[in-house]
Amino acid sequence: MTASKAEITRILAEIDNGSSFLITSHESPDPDAVGSSLALANYLSGRGKDVTVYLSDPVPDNCSFLPMADQVYAEMPERDFDVCFVLDVGEFRRAGKAVTGNKRIGRLINIDHHLGCENFGVCNLIDPKASATAALIHRIIKAAGDEVDYPAALCIYTAILSDTGSFHYSNSDPEAFAIAGEMIDKGVNAWDVNENLYESEPLQRIALLALALSDLTVSPSGEYASVTVTLDMYEKTGANAQDTDRFINYPRSIRGVQVALFFRQIEEGLFKVGFRSKGKMDVSAVSASFGGGGHHNAAGCTVKGTLAEVKALVFDRLEQMR
Repeated sequence: MTASKAEITRILAEIDNGSSFLITSHESPDPDAVGSSLALANYLSGRGKDVTVYLSDPVPDNCSFLPMADQVYAEMPERDFDVCFVLDVGEFRRAGKAVTGNKRIGRLINIDHHLGCENFGVCNLIDPKASATAALIHRIIKAAGDEVDYPAALCIYTAILSDTGSFHYSNSDPEAFAIAGEMIDKGVNAWDVNENLYESEPLQRIALLALALSDLTVSPSGEYASVTVTLDMYEKTGANAQDTDRFINYPRSIRGVQVALFFRQIEEGLFKVGFRSKGKMDVSAVSASFGGGGHHNAAGCTVKGTLAEVKALVFDRLEQMR
């Protein structure tokens, strides 16, 4: 039995033996965080379990169509749980203080596909080769001998579609396509998912994108390019951090660019930096040099300083590590 199969066996034992489950993911949740959480929630609910989903930040508008999205808690319930599933966080701290400092949430089960993910759970199902955390949820359901019902299928398909960049990224492996096909067989409408994820944009998001692209920066070599969102831009447009999803794809799409960057201001003097590589450079190594983490082709970190200082520091580091 492989390590992954052994972990799944242990997770299934935890599910069988537990009655109350908390499910959570990282701050600023993306469609994989939301989709994998809600897929697991729908599955456990179908097995008659007491299930609570808590996210420290709101469900993004483009994921609000997913089953149980309207039941996600914005505040941590004051109660005890037998088991807490922590999904897609990479580092435990990214689950937020309401989780990391909570002694009432029970036994931790860590499910993730980030390279270098911390082993903080009693069970740690970590596979950096998985296309999305939702693919691991699919493995758990199938290992239990259960069928994926429509609500869970919709969540799993949405998560994998998003995390593979609509099957454009290098993590679009045979398993991802096989799961997607299976979910379509379960009744998932590919067009409906695409429309909800990508073609129902709020006006403030497009206004924010226009400002972000106005700060498009390309390195002299043409190999690195970035866009930026500042606090002032949020104020001008009425948008927020949730509206910045996929902004990094615009500099990434430029011919010759090997690494795209997204500088997102969190507060005065502090920026979140996202990296996307086309494969030539391991951006997880660049991110780690700033105390961050991620995958070979997708990573992130936070850097202190003014925008000019942060951009100069990060671009210089890229040149040093090329």
